[in-house]
Amino acid sequence: MYWSEAIREYVDALKPVTPSVQLRERLIKFIDLTSLNSTDTEASIASFCEKAHTPYGNVAAVCVYPQFVRLVAAQFAGTPIKIATVVNFPDGVMPLEEVLIEIGRAIQDGAQEIDVVFPYHRYLAGERQYVSSVVSACKAACGDNVSLKVILETGVLVDPVIIADASLDVITAGADFIKTSTGKVAEGATLEAVATILLVIRHAEPQLKRHVGIKISGGIREIEQAAQYLELTDKIMGHDWATSNTFRIGASKLVDELCRLD
Repeated sequence: MYWSEAIREYVDALKPVTPSVQLRERLIKFIDLTSLNSTDTEASIASFCEKAHTPYGNVAAVCVYPQFVRLVAAQFAGTPIKIATVVNFPDGVMPLEEVLIEIGRAIQDGAQEIDVVFPYHRYLAGERQYVSSVVSACKAACGDNVSLKVILETGVLVDPVIIADASLDVITAGADFIKTSTGKVAEGATLEAVATILLVIRHAEPQLKRHVGIKISGGIREIEQAAQYLELTDKIMGHDWATSNTFRIGASKLVDELCRLD
């Protein structure tokens, strides 16, 4: 009952946000510019990456499939833009040994951030300890210098209590970020799911010796959407909490929308 009441209180308090120049400059630096399409090619990815530098600042990271990491790493060498990729994607069902091999190869190719889908099917089947051990192994493979973003697939977990438990479990197992969604299932990010994750992070952070971030992904296309997620984060975590080290929005078209804003 606590989760439902707390989540509803924060979500209901949100007001429509009017896009502004100041909002654009704040949002761009939080974006993980993402292309995860079956039609991606080296040429299309190279062209897509040009969006990462805007007249209003750079995005935080570019996220692509593992086979394009080496290309993107070369394109952004010497810049502050991070290179991110996905593993165990999108269904979260690869054997752990293969996941760890995929992580190692991606890091060798230049990935600085790993977005891994946690085995949500097995989590829902009650195998919480197994899932925690998977996340711990993935973090060990990443080491201290590569960020691990754990994708919960909140649109499948659905229940706020399950989302809260999963969030706490992956934080305890070593996740640097909790990411909402792959963008490959019917329901992506929701305000309710993000509020749940943020409340767990706020509760857990005092006991941790590190920060844990949130990455909101799955259906974020409009400025007004992104602004509401940022406002929600400010309300729960405090206005100064969101930085590129703690707050990301995974999107492919949001940069275009922001750059069209006058």
